[in-house]
Amino acid sequence: MSQIVGLPAQPPASEVLLDHQICPNMIAIASGKGGVGKTWLAITLSHALARAGHKALLFDGDLGLANVDIQLGLAPAYDLGGVLTGRYSLARAATEYDEGRFDIIAGRSGSGSLASLPAGKLAMLTNELAGVSAGYRRVILDLGAGIERTVRQLAARAATCLVVTTDEPTSMTDAYAFIKLTLMQSPRADLRIVVNMAESEGEGERTYATLGKACETFLKTTPPLAGIIRRDGKVKDSIRNQTPILTRHPNAAAARSVERLAQRLVEAV
Repeated sequence: MSQIVGLPAQPPASEVLLDHQICPNMIAIASGKGGVGKTWLAITLSHALARAGHKALLFDGDLGLANVDIQLGLAPAYDLGGVLTGRYSLARAATEYDEGRFDIIAGRSGSGSLASLPAGKLAMLTNELAGVSAGYRRVILDLGAGIERTVRQLAARAATCLVVTTDEPTSMTDAYAFIKLTLMQSPRADLRIVVNMAESEGEGERTYATLGKACETFLKTTPPLAGIIRRDGKVKDSIRNQTPILTRHPNAAAARSVERLAQRLVEAV
């Protein structure tokens, strides 16, 4: 992972966000690359929090490749695309997902990327999201994969950011890059690592140790381990059937792993 150490030493001043802009009830879920199960985790974590009695909102922040609605088999009448074109407010775009007992603000696949948003429009969106979040106990942000400025600025609004990785070297390398750039932008950011699709608890701990060692060596800090999610064939089954795993397979190993993660997050905040 040493090949990505030579990143800019200081982000542009326009990217530095102030502490007072952080929403204490907001949890961002990020990754350096796609294919690590980030959206599935965001859905399942939202469901777990709702089952624990927390009024929750899931915000699909990956506008161009949005798939929260696809994984849940929804066709919402209002989505983030309409908000960005000014047809209605962000609050109007919140859709009740009755089966999971949480609300969703869906993105719109193929409509472009948040990365292309002008800075002013992105600021308006994040400010509006902060206002909407006041009506919820927990807000989960499913961010786009990658390390673009827009992804990191949305993440910076959250009190906690879960960085999802797997044991694949490219996944760990890209997670490290996200962690490094986020800490350059927000040195006191609360970043925590989630190892997904781990073959065992031991394998998950070894993956975390590898990523943690790189962070400690080059960044002089080690984000804590938030949780290990076991590899589980029932995850694919639930996605194929467009049903949350906590509904279809509530006792599956992966489902229980996310419930433990949700409990730790609730206890820590």
